[in-house]
Amino acid sequence: MKGLLITTLGVLCIVPDSLFVRLIDGDPMVTTFWRSLISGSVVLAAVLMFPGLGSFRSILRTGWPGFWYTVLIASTAPAFVLAVSNTSVANVVFIFASMPVFASVYSRLFLGEPISRRMILTMAAVFCGLAVLAYGSHTNEVASWKGDVWALYISASYAAALTLVRKLKETPMIPAIPIAFIGTAVLIGLFQAPLPAFVEKWPLFLGHGLFIGLATCLLTIGPRYISSAEVALLILLESVLAPLLVWALVGEDPGAYAVSGGVIVIGALLMSNLVAMRARQRRC
Repeated sequence: MKGLLITTLGVLCIVPDSLFVRLIDGDPMVTTFWRSLISGSVVLAAVLMFPGLGSFRSILRTGWPGFWYTVLIASTAPAFVLAVSNTSVANVVFIFASMPVFASVYSRLFLGEPISRRMILTMAAVFCGLAVLAYGSHTNEVASWKGDVWALYISASYAAALTLVRKLKETPMIPAIPIAFIGTAVLIGLFQAPLPAFVEKWPLFLGHGLFIGLATCLLTIGPRYISSAEVALLILLESVLAPLLVWALVGEDPGAYAVSGGVIVIGALLMSNLVAMRARQRRC
């Protein structure tokens, strides 16, 4: 119950992410700067309070796998803002839901884990749903293939980062997250002037960063107490709630194709995770 509550709260904190990008409606790189800096600072404070400063030394000992994990996490921050800025929120979150498919492929290629029949059927259904989403991007004024590509990049990159975490399972990788986020902000700050926008819209920037920082901490703690299938089911909530929230508050209609493609993707993953959870319960 503890893991369930913490993970659910983490998912609910990440739901407004796309909405904040829509409400800020500014330069994507400036939005990324404040999102990364504030959320990275929140996670950094949590790391310093609990594991402590020594936890950063363990990250340095991970070598190239730890380096690429940090780079991949850092790259998803600007990619997310670019995705939401260039296509519909529904398309973005439904494409994100394809992450387990990429994770299965990476696990087969780099960890030597077989892909189950259940996952092969899930992949086929997810790819059909993504095809419907891609087709719908040509018929919806809000949606665009450019944003869809960025969303697909995030899904593939984050899945790769999760695969690296499994490879480095003996080392807690949480301290790498503030390094990635704050590093992204510093790099963007070299080429942008983010302060004027913050003065104008500071409540939105602050709220955006705090929500992401809190979600990151909760989604790191919660999955320690529940199974991966249960985590995957809870994370699907974000794919359902985020488009509804943006539709209700901003009036962004996801369109029939996005809804149809999303139903296929979410439905396939939902069934797959329920089967996995039932199989786990039988073994127990």
